[in-house]
Parts: sequence; C-alpha cells; structure tokens
Amino acid sequence: MNRRVLLIFLLCCFTGVYAQNKKDVRVLQNDKIDSFQGQDSLNRNSNVKDFKNSKQIKANIEDYLIISQENDTTHVDTTLTIYKDYKFNYLRKDDFGLIPFSNLGQTYNTLSYDFENTKLMPSFGARARHFNYMEVEDINYYRVPTPLTEMFFKTAFEQGQLLDAFFTVNTTPRFNFSIAYKGLRSLGKYQHILTSTGNFRFTTNYATKNNKYHLRTHIVTQDLLNQENGGLQDSSVSYFETGNPEFLDRSILEVNFENAESILKGKRFHLDHTYDIVRKKDSTSSNKLNIRHIMSFEDKYYQYDQTTSNTFFGDAFKSSKLKDRVSLENLYNQFQLNYSNDLMGDLQFNVSNNNYNYGYDKLVVLNGETIVNRFKGDVFAVGGKYHKQYKSFDLVGEMGINITGNFDGNYIKGTASFKLNDDMSATASINHSSKAPNYNTLLYQSDYVNYNWRNNFNNTETEQLSFHLKSKKIVDITADYSTITDYTYFKKDETTSLLKAFQNNSTITYLRIKLEKEVTFGKFALNNTILYQNAQDNNNTINIPELTTRNTLYFSSNMFKKALYLQTGVTLNYFTSYYMNSYDPLLAEFYVQNEKEYGNFPRLDFFINAKIRQTRIFLKAEHFNSAFTGYNYYSAPNYPYRDFVVRFGIVWNFFM
Repeated sequence: MNRRVLLIFLLCCFTGVYAQNKKDVRVLQNDKIDSFQGQDSLNRNSNVKDFKNSKQIKANIEDYLIISQENDTTHVDTTLTIYKDYKFNYLRKDDFGLIPFSNLGQTYNTLSYDFENTKLMPSFGARARHFNYMEVEDINYYRVPTPLTEMFFKTAFEQGQLLDAFFTVNTTPRFNFSIAYKGLRSLGKYQHILTSTGNFRFTTNYATKNNKYHLRTHIVTQDLLNQENGGLQDSSVSYFETGNPEFLDRSILEVNFENAESILKGKRFHLDHTYDIVRKKDSTSSNKLNIRHIMSFEDKYYQYDQTTSNTFFGDAFKSSKLKDRVSLENLYNQFQLNYSNDLMGDLQFNVSNNNYNYGYDKLVVLNGETIVNRFKGDVFAVGGKYHKQYKSFDLVGEMGINITGNFDGNYIKGTASFKLNDDMSATASINHSSKAPNYNTLLYQSDYVNYNWRNNFNNTETEQLSFHLKSKKIVDITADYSTITDYTYFKKDETTSLLKAFQNNSTITYLRIKLEKEVTFGKFALNNTILYQNAQDNNNTINIPELTTRNTLYFSSNMFKKALYLQTGVTLNYFTSYYMNSYDPLLAEFYVQNEKEYGNFPRLDFFINAKIRQTRIFLKAEHFNSAFTGYNYYSAPNYPYRDFVVRFGIVWNFFM
C-alpha cells in the first residue's frame, strides 16, 4: 500500500509540472458558489500565464470549483476554522453522532440515526464497514484554472499513518481530471486489530465548445481490511476497568480470538452525461430542455476469514479455513427528461433500471432444507422531480416507485425553504419511504451454522417530518420526528443466545432536536452542539443516548505580523448512558443488546491548530482525561474507546 501512495504522489507531482506547460491555461468563468466562514488564507488573486495571448491574467480562489453529484458548486477553502478541526479525522467529515473504535480505520458506533430515505433498492450488508466506503454521492468533480494539489497526513496508532493525496488539473478550459488516493495502515494498541485501507478515485469533467454536452465520469476502487479479535474477553474487562498500571499496556489484555480478518472490496465505474436540446440563449429566453443518462456499475464483496473455528459464533460446519464471502454486482441506468421554464420551474421525469446479482457461490442444506444462494433480477422504476424558486421561497419535490421486479419500493419527499432575512432562513421537509431491508437480513450464508438464513421480511416503512431554522446571530435548530414500521435489526436469540436477524412489526416513534450555536467574546469563542433524542419503542430495538453534546472553548488570533493564524482550545464530547449496540465481527454489523448500559463518560481533547499560508497544522492531545475520570469508556460492549494519545497532522494545498 505504501508503494501505491508513493506512486500516486509522484504521478501528481509529474502531472502538475506537465500541466503547467500546456499552452491553453485560462481562467474559468465563475459559477454561483457558496460562501465560507473564516479567515481567507490564500491571496485571492494569483497570476496565471495565458500563453496564447502572452499576458498575465488573474486567478481567484473562487475559480477553483468543487462540483457535487447534485451540481452544487463550492470552491476550495484554505481557511482555518473550528469546523476544519471537527473534520480532521479518518472520514474527513464531521463525526458528531459517531464514536470510533480504538484503532483508526475500524468501525464507528452510531449515537444518532437519520431515517430520511430516497433509495428504492435494499443496501448491501456489512454496514459497519461502510463508514469509509465512498458512495456515488461522496465523489466530487472539479474545474480549476491552474493545477491544484492537496496533501492530507495524520499519525495513526502504532506503526502506521494516514495519507490522502489529491491532484486535479484542467488540461483545457473544457476538460478536467482528478486523481486521488487515501491510504491507511495502523497496528493499534490491542492484540490483532491491524487496519489497512485504500480508496482510489479518478474523475473527469468535460463540456463541448458549444456547452451543449456535459460529461462526468469517475472510477473508484476500494479495499478496507481489518483484523478482528471479537473484543476483550469478559475476564479482561475487569482488568481494563481497574486502571491497574500493569494493564495500561493494552496488548497484554486477552481478546476473544486472534485468527480472523474481514475485508470489504469494491470497484465502480460511473457515467453521467447530459445533452441540451433547447438552451437558454440569453436573458430573454425562458425554456430549457435536456436529456440526461446516468450509468453506474459496481462490483463489491465482503469476506470474513478465520483459520480455525471459535465457539464465540457457535457451531461450525468445519474446524479450519473458514471463509464467508458474499458479493453484489449492480448495474444501474437512469434516463431523465428535464424541462425548465421561468414561469413553471424545473420539471424532471425519469425511468431507471437496476440489474442486481447478490449472493454466494455455494448451497447450504440446513435441517433438511436447502437455502437459496442468490438474488438475481431486474427492477424497473419511474420517478420525477420538481423545483421552483419564487422570490424568497424555494420548493423542491421528488418521488420514485418500483413498477416491476422482485423488490417493491417507493418514496416521496417535499421540501420548502424560506429566507426570512440576510441572517435567518427556515426549511421544512416531509419524507415517506418504503424499502426492502438490507440484503444480509434477507439472505446470509456462513461456515458457522447459526449464520445461515433466508427471511421473507416486509418492507420497512418510514415517515419523517423535519424542520431547520438557521441563524448565525441566534441559533441553528434542527428537529425531526420519524415513525418506523417493520424495522429490521440484529439481536441474539433469547433461546439459543446466538445472533439472528429480526423484524419489529410495531411502530416506533423517534424524535431528535439539535441545537448549534457559537458564542464569541473577543478572541475567545465557545462552540456548542447539543442533541436531544427520544425513541418510543416497546421492543427496545432502537437504543440511543438521550443527550449528546460537543462543546469547544478556544482562542483564535493572528500572530507574527499575520504570518501565522493560531487556534487553541479544549473540546468536550459527552453522551448519557444507554444500552449501547454490540458489534459482531463476522457480519460486520451492530446488534441490539439490552443487558448493560454504557456511556456517561467525558472525552476531553486539547488542540493547537495553526495555519501558515495554505498549510493547516493540527496537534491534538486526545482524551487527555482518561487517567483521572475512570476507565469506563467503551465504543461498544467489550470494545474500549481510545486511551490518551497525542496525534499530529497537516493539510497542505499547492496552487501551481
């Protein structure tokens, strides 16, 4: 993996030098972009040579565009804010509502759930391994006036590091490509929890001279490997909680097994192209008509290997060389007809097809019955979208329904936004969804006897009503209320004490209210995020902490004649005790347990962040209170959270 990281880095450097000598480098037209908070740390104007006209022209930081799958456009941001600190982690996104396991690259336990859904097909299993699996919506496209490189580095736990190298260039004003690789290797503090992961991304973004045809593609390959140990043995849990100095070397604590590993691998080719049949020629034109085709082919598999069987999972069909492998091949095609009119708004009609092939390459006969080994077929769906903006109002609606195939599904979503003034805006949305449970709850096969099933579960029905009031001066409030029927989950059977998939046929109600507010006084600031949750569930299948909070007190200032920008402070993370979900390493899934509560421990992090030109430097003493607030901190039952550790990292942008 380290060789691949080095290769990508050298390729980025070589391509950057090559691209700088191309004879058609120009500044692009600005699209509408979002504004960013924080100090602008890059000279807003830099000289770019236009070789064709032999003169210098100006390139702004706003010209370095980032375009999402939904065509939302922002620009590169080199500022240093507290939100950059929240995103400086393995996922490179704010992980509020998640608690990581002890080693970098392992899974996360979920402290909060969002039941909004606009998908029609069941999801692949092994959800605990998908936090760092990059989906279609996680891939961005770029347009830049000069080559751009970003290097992300962060130390890991024992013999490892995390690196994310990215490079993008416009070879002409109409054609952009980007290449990136995120690689991690970390040994960890406990026995047999090594992680080794890699995410390779390649994107292209192209438009013809007349701007009538637009093309975007990406290729993504990912491999996420974890050694698995089943957590601490029950006898070792007491040694961990005593805080005895003899056991502060976590490698001497006994784990359940040391002979297993799991891997999630996937590759995807994605194509998204649009042709304008009728274009708006000038400001007096009112009509626009285009056709769009999206094709995405993904091939992925999850595999669990164990050298010898272990009673941790019950009886096995064989005693050695256990190997469970499940794969999914999915080819998705969608055709859209999009019409825009200044009076009517934006209308879309779409038809789509999913060709899926999920399953195993073997048959299982259990108790005289043969369990099918594969789901295979086609699902056709139709849908539509509507968007209309009128003065300060913005209305969006979308729907979809499966019309043929073995999986039923439908959704409808409506959103209304209103801008009250320059500071305050409000958004309300409603969402209904009916979707088949994940593939691995319907069909699973394993060399372990108990992990074999074929279930005929009902679709999970969800309804959600949400509201968001956004204001910098007052407070950000997000609230949503959901009802869930036929919720599918994993739990140990009360009779056999072995894990199975279940369905809760009663209706669950779930309320979330989140408040976000930063209070400043001079160069000091207090940033607060508070989440209240309540689930009414007679069967206790959705367990969440009632209160989750993150509070950061920090100081910010320019120093050394503004050559350096400094932020330093302390962050508190805390959630109340609750029946925390357990982790099953064979399935790579979390399951419900209602025997013991976990939580109610503070996590204090001290950080010093600095920015010098386009370089952001991050130094953090994580969980520095671990030695004096009690050794009762867990990410899941029998899986302790991280001890005190000091970690360092940087994010460095190069504008060539």
